[in-house]
Formats: sequence, C-alpha cells, structure tokens
Amino acid sequence: MRVLGIDPGLTRCGVGVVDGTVGRPLTMVHVGVVRTPADLDTARRLHQLEQGIEASVLEHRPDVVAVERVFSQHNVRTVMGTAQASGIAMLVAARHGIPVCLHTPSEVKASVTGNGRADKAQVTQMVTRLLRLTAAPRPADAADALALAICHIWRGGAQSRIQAAVDRQAAR
Repeated sequence: MRVLGIDPGLTRCGVGVVDGTVGRPLTMVHVGVVRTPADLDTARRLHQLEQGIEASVLEHRPDVVAVERVFSQHNVRTVMGTAQASGIAMLVAARHGIPVCLHTPSEVKASVTGNGRADKAQVTQMVTRLLRLTAAPRPADAADALALAICHIWRGGAQSRIQAAVDRQAAR
C-alpha cells in the first residue's frame, strides 16, 4: 500500500509518501514540504498548496491519503489555516478518486511512538528509525507527514482496503 501523509498547514504543509503493509518493513518514497509565503493572500496560498499536493499525487500515485484531523486550538487564526489546508488535501484526493482517512495527532503519536502524548522530537526519532533513514526528516512538518502515512498503514490499512473493495463493487 502506498500512503500519502499530509500534515496540513498554510505556511508549511508536510507531504510524505510511504510504501508498506502491516508486519513488513516500511519504505519512504518521498518527503517534502509545500511552503507558501505569509504575505500572500489566503486564496493564492491555498492555490499554491493545491498545486503542490496535486504534484505529489500525480508523481507518486498513492492508494490512500492520510490527513491529520484538525483539532481545536486556542489560536483561531492558526486552526483556520490548518483546516483550509486540510480541505485542499481532501479535495485533491477526491478529484483523483483516492480515499481519504483522517487521523488525530494523538492517534499518530501513539501509533508511531507508543505514547499518544509524545513530543515532536520523539515522533521524528521514531519515524527516522522505522523508515531506516540516515538523517531525520526536516522540518518537523515533513516528519509528521511521514508519521501520518505510517500510522495509516499500521492502523487504517485494513479499513482502506475494505472501503476500496466496497467502492469497486458499487462502481460495477
């Protein structure tokens, strides 16, 4: 299974592609960050995010897109940008007929580190170890995107396969 993990953000949107199945070694295919300048108006920033995510989908052809579920923060402006970026990721996936699964930050942390309250350094360290990388992915948004993909392979993989089979049957 190939999973495109998206750590949504308006300034930095982490994008990570991982191949794998439960019980087998995982392989990082791609990692990066789509950046948008803070001085650009929101509509243009969202358009740039859409173009960057679209390019990843076209280049890597994921079976599923795993997006971090937006949670309420005290800073409404930050959560709005995150929610908008999340919507762009879901829109791109839907345009290509790719299933989307949302995972909470604590679910991702628990899946990757065994601790739902792990800090970013712990997540990055485990992502580096699980993918057998020689260097930690930077910035943290990139590592978080890979963690989302890993979480989905380990926790959501069976669910995605079932849903894909149901969708194929319904299309007939």
